[in-house]
Amino acid sequence: MSTRLSRRTMLRGVGVSMALPWLECMAPAARAATRCASASAAGAVCGAAPVRLAFVFMPNGVNYDAWLPRGASASGAAGGVGGAGEWALSPTLEPLAPVRGRVNLVTGLTLQRARANGDGPGDHARSSASFLTGQQARKTAGNDIKNGVSIDQVAAAEVGRATRLPSLELGCEHGPSSGNCDSGYSCAYSSNISWRDEATPMAKIVDPSAAFERLFGDATQAAAAQERLARRQSILDFVLDQSRALRSSLGAADTRKLDQYESSVREVERRIERARAEAAPPALPDMPAPQGVPEKISEHMDLMFDLLALAFRTDSTRVATLMLAVDGSNRAFPEIGVRDGHHHLSHHQGNAEMIEKIRRIDRFHVERFARFVAALERMPEGEGSVLDNCLIMFGGGISDGNKHNHEDLPILLAGGGGGGGGGGVATVPGGRLIRTARETPLCNLYLAMLARAGCPRERFGDSTGEVDLG
Repeated sequence: MSTRLSRRTMLRGVGVSMALPWLECMAPAARAATRCASASAAGAVCGAAPVRLAFVFMPNGVNYDAWLPRGASASGAAGGVGGAGEWALSPTLEPLAPVRGRVNLVTGLTLQRARANGDGPGDHARSSASFLTGQQARKTAGNDIKNGVSIDQVAAAEVGRATRLPSLELGCEHGPSSGNCDSGYSCAYSSNISWRDEATPMAKIVDPSAAFERLFGDATQAAAAQERLARRQSILDFVLDQSRALRSSLGAADTRKLDQYESSVREVERRIERARAEAAPPALPDMPAPQGVPEKISEHMDLMFDLLALAFRTDSTRVATLMLAVDGSNRAFPEIGVRDGHHHLSHHQGNAEMIEKIRRIDRFHVERFARFVAALERMPEGEGSVLDNCLIMFGGGISDGNKHNHEDLPILLAGGGGGGGGGGVATVPGGRLIRTARETPLCNLYLAMLARAGCPRERFGDSTGEVDLG
């Protein structure tokens, strides 16, 4: 018989504390009843596992003609929902084929506050600044920045108290925190999507080794953690004795989950150490050599996605953001044959060769996301998967990169939104084209996501109501 464990049980060693994955023996009847009542009040199907929210940002817009499914309009009747067989994957979205049934395409959404609204040029800065806040950023390149609280931090204030990390902010490209980055807008706007308050962006972690330490290192024992890294010892070695003792009190199913979890942690740590050893100095001599960041962009993105998956699997956090790059990024993608800068290519002005390269970059981003969704689906949780208990929004604040428009945004929504962990029906069915009326605020989607996470609100940003997620 499996022993009941607290959900906050940690494996501890010298300078290390490591959260466990969700196990069946962590759901006492009294707490489960309380959680069911709360979930039911929010309109969600009760399950044994918590709902996690993540927001993944891609910069510079897309080539919308290749993004939108053939035969589909960008918008429809208010709240209209396309059925499972009503749309074909577009060339850009083809990598979603293996997980199509777990992903919805949402069209018609608008980021009104990313428009100029009298402030002139600066669409890239406004795109990232407004993406999760729904607010108009004050146009300034000085220290008097002003934006708004982002939706991830609203969620973290509600559900973050139940986890060791209220929220997790990740990125795949550094960006300046001050100075002029876009037509008189502070670099703080272009470099961040998560905002604690109207003047304080949440710094993102770009180095995978730093993210790993954030998740699994004990900050009060920094010296011991550094000694562990120097000796290239695994975090699991520190907690091996406690892990063995725990195994004796687990059932067969939980023991298998613990085995799978430990293997995944070891693999991520090995990859981080390999990246640290292989990282080469950048071409520009005035830039410091990255520490622990893989040379290939795909490996870096995949590793950050893997760390995000581990964070959700261990319930280290239930709210996360990931910026694939800062808005306005001019990164090249040599591994897919694109050596021109992304931002430069987005201003293609109809040039066929440049458009083709943009389409390759867009598809590359979708490939990375599809891999992440598949990984969450393979992670068992209760009678379902971790993906069943997630809502992952993927997209950007610019629609077509050449037009710099902020309506008909490229938005994907993955995950069941709760219900799968307890064997129930997921509250958000997948595989659909969800058409919203033209000019529907993006913040309407955020209200729907908050409700599925058990922290409903009447308004956020410029919202006018919830998107109907079915």
